[in-house]
Amino acid sequence: MKRKEILTPTPRSKFLRVQCPDCGNEQTVFSNIATRVKCNICGRDLALPTGGKSKILSDKVKEIG
Repeated sequence: MKRKEILTPTPRSKFLRVQCPDCGNEQTVFSNIATRVKCNICGRDLALPTGGKSKILSDKVKEIG
């Protein structure tokens, strides 16, 4: 008798480390955001919600997780 393998789903979302193009501040952002994310220093928009994956308006430094 064959044993069924139980597959564990992997998450499609990630945390992203982004850098503000104006002031150079680095911030951690979730890949599926529900509200607008602004820079903590200068207030520029870094990411906008789109209903699914967020639209990243800044430079991605690296993916976390």
